[in-house]
Amino acid sequence: QVQLVEFGGGLVQAGGSLRLSCAASGDTICISGMGWYRQAPGEERELVATITNGGNTNYADSVKGRFTISRDNAKNTVYLQMSSLKPEDTATYYCAATTRTVASFSSQYDYWGQGTQVTVSS
Repeated sequence: QVQLVEFGGGLVQAGGSLRLSCAASGDTICISGMGWYRQAPGEERELVATITNGGNTNYADSVKGRFTISRDNAKNTVYLQMSSLKPEDTATYYCAATTRTVASFSSQYDYWGQGTQVTVSS
């Protein structure tokens, strides 16, 4: 089993920045990829960014150029640096981990954090 705990959410003005962290514990050796998803009220959960053990990254078009995902394998921690935040980035952000070699969908992620709220005011 793997446990994921997110840190770093909060309230920020449009144009501001936040950094989210997600610490993994437990059977972390089985993790091959990690990612961030978000869900706004009344909306479906959507991909934000993913990163593999080897450092390959993937971003949603809506956050490209503004968000950066990174990973410290020694600390079993993944980060999401968010810049130029917009009100439409407001959502609960979830950290996820997968044991699969390739994970393109949220259903392919095996472990999820409890979520952290990000609110961007206009």
